[in-house]
Amino acid sequence: MARGNQREKARAKNLAAQQEAAKRHKNQMTGSQFQRAKEDTAAIMREKQRLADERKAAAAAAAGKK
Repeated sequence: MARGNQREKARAKNLAAQQEAAKRHKNQMTGSQFQRAKEDTAAIMREKQRLADERKAAAAAAAGKK
């Protein structure tokens, strides 16, 4: 029975760690803030894709001239 207390302490420690992890990963944004963040990220990705497409087109045009 010496391990009974050790198990209870381990369970309590694990429960506290799980609650802390859940608290850290919880989304802290409101719905409108989350939507704005998604739109901002999407705009950045569209701009990156546009620049990549331009680079590919320029490389293809340069390869076609040779």
